Amino acid sequence: MKAFLDTSVLVQAFYTHYPHHEPSIDLIRRHEKHEIACGAHNLAETYSVLTGMPGKDRVSSAEALLYLADIRDRLTIITLSEQEYFNAIKASSEMGVAGGAIYDALIAHCALKAEAETLYTWNARDFKRLGPPIAARVSMP
Repeated sequence: MKAFLDTSVLVQAFYTHYPHHEPSIDLIRRHEKHEIACGAHNLAETYSVLTGMPGKDRVSSAEALLYLADIRDRLTIITLSEQEYFNAIKASSEMGVAGGAIYDALIAHCALKAEAETLYTWNARDFKRLGPPIAARVSMP
């Protein structure tokens, strides 16, 4: 797998008026489905962001679902098994990961499971703090 996308990239790809829209959507367009992935958790996060935005940026649940269906069509969706999920939390605990950072860690473990060459995010610092196996793969689109 060449590319793994964080939620920040998926959200930027959705909103055409956002500053990182073009590089985010270009990243998606230049890869075939077997080359690009995101985690199942990214779908839930993206739905939450799109439907929870303030003001004119908030979209209906139906619009968000249409976008998620498009993501499913274009990207490989990676899930963790029950054991992989627990192991990811255990490894994160041993590294001192706390609070909401656990969600970044779970996404990072999906990227490792996918054997992604690069984990693309607009929040590089959040992922680089997760240690060498992840930090070495982190890049902005």
